[in-house]
Parts: sequence; C-alpha cells; structure tokens
Amino acid sequence: MNTPMPQSHSFISDTSEPAPLIPEGEDEPPEPGALATTPVSRPHRHTFGQIVRFPIHRAGIINPAARLFRKKFFPGISTKLWNDWQWQVRNRIHTAARLEAMISLSDAERLAFTTAARALPLGITPYYMSLVAAHDPDQPIRRTVVPTVQESIHTAGEADDPLGEDAMSPVPGLVHRYPDRVLLLLSDFCSTYCRYCTRSRMMGHAALYPNRSRLEQAFAYIEQAPSIRDVLISGGDPLLLGDEKLSWILSRLRQIPHVEILRIGTKVPAVLPQRITPRLVRMLRHYHPLWVSVHFTHPDECTPEATRACSLLADAGIPLGSQTVLLKGVNDNLDTMRQLVHGLLKMRVRPYYLYQCDPISGSAHFRTPVQTGIDIIKGLRGFTTGYALPTYVIDAPGGGGKIPLMPDYVEGREENDLVLRNYENQVYRYPDPCAACSIS
Repeated sequence: MNTPMPQSHSFISDTSEPAPLIPEGEDEPPEPGALATTPVSRPHRHTFGQIVRFPIHRAGIINPAARLFRKKFFPGISTKLWNDWQWQVRNRIHTAARLEAMISLSDAERLAFTTAARALPLGITPYYMSLVAAHDPDQPIRRTVVPTVQESIHTAGEADDPLGEDAMSPVPGLVHRYPDRVLLLLSDFCSTYCRYCTRSRMMGHAALYPNRSRLEQAFAYIEQAPSIRDVLISGGDPLLLGDEKLSWILSRLRQIPHVEILRIGTKVPAVLPQRITPRLVRMLRHYHPLWVSVHFTHPDECTPEATRACSLLADAGIPLGSQTVLLKGVNDNLDTMRQLVHGLLKMRVRPYYLYQCDPISGSAHFRTPVQTGIDIIKGLRGFTTGYALPTYVIDAPGGGGKIPLMPDYVEGREENDLVLRNYENQVYRYPDPCAACSIS
C-alpha cells in the first residue's frame, strides 16, 4: 500500500498526525535484481567486556533512562515494540502539546511555538526524547532538538542557504561542488530534527521526495560526468527509506562504472539506533566499498543502543566516521569533546570532522568563536591518540568548500632549522635546509 509522504508540521499545529515513514511506493519498485543475491555470512557476534555487556545481535537493549521514560510515557509498550524503528518514527514527539507533557518548557522554548511557524519542524523520536532532561533547558541534548525563540532572531552574515547548495544543484536534489564527488539528497525527512541543521530551509516540508523520476535525473547526470568517482547519499536521513528502496538506489549507483565510492550520511545511530538491523546491514554490505558518516554531538549520545548500532555496521566491514558540529552550550569545551571522541572510538567510530557551525538563519545562539574550536584541537593534540582528533573545518559560505583550521605549531626558521612548538609548549628544531641555500 502506498503510504503518503510526511507532511509539513508547523510548531503551532498540535492536532496533526505524526509523520509516517518514507514509503517504498507502488510506483517506485526496486529495479529487477536490484537486491544483491551473493550469500554473505552473518555479522560476527561477540561481547565487548567493560564497554557493552550484551551480545551484539540482541535487539532488546534499553538503557536505564529509556526504560524509565518508556514506563512513564508509553506504559504497556513492550520492549520488542519500543525497539521497532518504525514504531519509533510513527510515535515521534512532534507537537508542542506532546512535548510539554514530557518536559517543563522554558519561556524561550514556549515562545518558539508561536513565533516560528515556518521554521524547521519539531520532531524527536521517543528513544532520543528519553535522553532529554525534563527540567533543564540548558542540558546539551535538549538544546539540540527543542526549539527556542532564538531561532527567529537573524543576525548579520546568516542565510537560509549559507553554503550555496541551491546554486550548485544541476538537477533537483543533487549538489556538485567538488570536482570528483557529488551530494545526492534523497529526501527532506529526518526522524529527529537538529535545531542547527544546515538544510533547515527545506527539511520536513515534503519538498524533496525520493521518487524514481527525480532520482533517475540524478543518476543520468552522474553517468554523464566521468570525473565523479564518489557519491555521498544524504538528505534528510537516507536510512529512513525502506531496505528495498535504499538497495535499489545503491544498486543503481553501483551500475555506473566510474563511481568508486559510496557514502551514506546519517544521524540514525544517535537518534534512532533501532533502525540499524541485521537485515539492513546485510543489505548494505553488498555495496562495498561503502562508508557511513554518522553524526554524534555529545557523549550522552554514546548509549548501549548507539554502541550496538555502530557495532553492527562495523562488523559488516563498513568504516564509520563521525561529523560533529561545534555548538555553544553543547560541546564547546575540551572536557566534553574529549569524552565524546573517546566514546566514539570505543564504538569503533573515527572522529572525522569537527565543523564550525554554519551561519544558517537563526543560528547565532549556537555559534562559537572560531578560536574555541582551535583551542579544543590544541587541547586534544598530544594528550590523546591521533585517531581521536577530528579535522576542524569551516564550510566556507557561498560554496567555497571545507577549509581546515589548525593551531599554529610552526614558530619560524633559524638558518637551516624549522622551529616547532609541541603540545607541551616546548620548542624543538627540525633540520630543513632552505632550498635556495642548499648545495648542489
């Protein structure tokens, strides 16, 4: 049966139904043979000692906070149903009335529902809502998903599309910014909406639908551009498509000879870890080399459920990298960032990028000085493993791409030596003869 697409929900609408899942669509079947048929072994099952005390295949995992939350707000819901990702999406908290029944709204949060009717919709899975503090509006997790009136305050330099994606979109839903790779946006639907979302201008308004005709335009563009060797699939969240629809998309891309790498960008392991099922993982592993970029922002997201989700993906040979956004009042201090990157490594996720928050409209309350990010990287370098160090970048407004920012460890030159300062602030010299002064 063809389920309708998620409809737009403004903050002030408390009577609308929860957004349904993105459908497979009767007019959108997978290509014949799109599902790979090569037999694969099951992911290796094991325990994680002190990190996680359960078999990796066990689906009935509920952390203590989630268990208490479920008992209070969803009495009678079984563990099996709670861990059904489709149930989680259908029961998202998406209205002010439902939200206020679960937490005490601050004045700034309550005002958001009367002054930002056209802004990014509210949407939080029950699982992720269980991590939200009921009485502390300054809790980091809460700040990332509960709207405040500050979102309606626009400051200088902000824009709805600060990265200029719309201007770099040769066909709908495809962004071609870099020479050898493209960004393919499948939909505008997420299970949980981050209040700092770069694409908040389009998310949750049923403006971007994963229908076959639009996707075929994107595939045709990629086929005609042999320089494209890498496709990043994002949205919205691509993992909210059904397994068969997603398999058809991956299969279709794999039919393009010059496409070498497929990547999926998702926040599902953090906000909807129930979606990472053995069936999904068995499907994904058919399309190697496949990488998954996950989005973790705070160490409180590193729950047993998230660990299980990442472990299933890693056990399938899928490399995981986290893209974290630097956010004021959320993770803008060294201790929090250290806890986060260490937690990610324990989940076999490599901290990949630390993004300076994009200047989207209404984001001033999230943005930190750039120096804050540089100081955090400086505080990590040398004091923890290099695997835990993300690259700090600004995604340049106007479509300039990612520009890395690093502390300056080069003090200068003294004759044929390069003068360096290390993580302990000690000065060292490295022999590096000047090319113009070298003896031929």
